[in-house]
Amino acid sequence: MIRTFVILGAVFWAAQASAVTCEKVTHEDKRYTICEVDAVGEELRLFLNDEEGDVLGHFSSVNEALAPQGKRLAFAMNAGMYHDDRSPVGHYVEDSQEQMRVIPNAGPGNFGLLPNGVFCIREGRADVFETLEYVDQAPQCRFATQSGPMLVIDGELHPRFLPDSTSRYVRNGVGTSADGTRVVFAISDDYVTFHEFGSLFRDVLETPNALFFDGNISRMYERAGNRSDVGFSLGPIVGVVEDTP
Repeated sequence: MIRTFVILGAVFWAAQASAVTCEKVTHEDKRYTICEVDAVGEELRLFLNDEEGDVLGHFSSVNEALAPQGKRLAFAMNAGMYHDDRSPVGHYVEDSQEQMRVIPNAGPGNFGLLPNGVFCIREGRADVFETLEYVDQAPQCRFATQSGPMLVIDGELHPRFLPDSTSRYVRNGVGTSADGTRVVFAISDDYVTFHEFGSLFRDVLETPNALFFDGNISRMYERAGNRSDVGFSLGPIVGVVEDTP
């Protein structure tokens, strides 16, 4: 049973931790869809190519690839920036196999707006690391995707975010709890700035570390809510996998 609370203009919720729970949240007059995942009880994966090496690119293609395993997506969203051929711009690991190395240096675009970060999925937990911390700690991730910029770093907004920015897009990202058991994915339902989006993770979702996935092409899949955003082919996709009844 889901309960919602309205405090200081933001909508909060509490729910059983045994399932992927998606809710609408309003913060500072901007609307978001939030999906919370229990990293201990749910199966989180990253997807890029099928068994033949072709880019999956769409939520429907991921479901088709999972079907022979008796699996399906419960939730998914695009998970990091990619080149024209849909290959990852930064670090990418799938099933413990590194497909793209870590990019630690600054560069053009949002990805190069340091500090950027890595979303790492391990057994029973998932974490957002700032990239240099990730390199230093060298965690053994079963799945990992690098993107940028970081939205929240140890409880603080990215230092380059401007409260009066005019750059607004539909944006999506992920935040994690300090113990790695709580993973919160968010996509904006309005055009938002980096400052507004980061503030959601810091002030409402209370995740000490959060990472921007992408903007403008942001899309989400939620089986329970009958949502499956469509558009051009995507690069990396993160999803929660469940058994097909």
